[in-house]
Amino acid sequence: MKQHLVERELTEAGPARGGARRGRRSVTVNLAESPLTWLHARGHLRDRQFEAGERLRADWEFAQLSPRVTMRWDPVRIKGGTDPGLSPTERQIAAKARFDGAIAAAGPGLCDVLWRVACAGEGLPDTEKALGWPVRSGKLVLSLALDRVADFYRIG
Repeated sequence: MKQHLVERELTEAGPARGGARRGRRSVTVNLAESPLTWLHARGHLRDRQFEAGERLRADWEFAQLSPRVTMRWDPVRIKGGTDPGLSPTERQIAAKARFDGAIAAAGPGLCDVLWRVACAGEGLPDTEKALGWPVRSGKLVLSLALDRVADFYRIG
């Protein structure tokens, strides 16, 4: 897999003796790596949870649920699929039904973090901030949501 690495410069600000401290440091970011992949690669998600998140994201993309600026005029192109007897539109509807079922299985308190991280590709710190949660609480809540989604998809 080709990696898209970008070097970014970060500005650090934080409390220090005698006032605010500012510093700069450079980090390398892999733009092709999703938040779920990052968490899984570092041992924060089990294989079962990672697979559940990837299936949810696949259903999200397959159902074409991401926001659009304008109308899409290109036809839905689907190669293969799990239901070869279905038309492309029927496959899209089936993916939407699976996505809705997985989100419902996660539950109302867990589906927000699940959608933000797995589908929208938002990082956990941004998700925690947007939802008004304490720092480092998102990983636990995301794990619970992914366990429920894994049960929905019957991932052993």
